[in-house]
Amino acid sequence: MKKIASFIAIAFLFALAGCNTVRGMGQDIEKAGSAIENAAKK
Repeated sequence: MKKIASFIAIAFLFALAGCNTVRGMGQDIEKAGSAIENAAKK
């Protein structure tokens, strides 16, 4: 269980580092949501 939590935390930190700003993070989340929505429509 600790390995999963550690992996999620590390992935989240890399995602934040890639976004640089809260606005950028919001845009990335929006793009991910759009991709999931488009995949669900197919």
